[in-house]
Amino acid sequence: MRTVYVVSDSQLEEIKRNQREEELENIESSRKRLEESYQARVKVLDDREHEVKEELKALAPAKKEKEKVAD
Repeated sequence: MRTVYVVSDSQLEEIKRNQREEELENIESSRKRLEESYQARVKVLDDREHEVKEELKALAPAKKEKEKVAD
């Protein structure tokens, strides 16, 4: 057996409005978390890119010196 609730049109509209407001809040918070996560990941990648470029700079002179010695 199922329970049936009878509500007025205005109550139904209020329920729908509350549900939409809650859904909107969830969307906004999800968007904020996603953007924060994205920014954090971009920072990690930028930091790593900088490290790799610095390592390449450090390795480049050694490579050039080896080429000169081989000539």
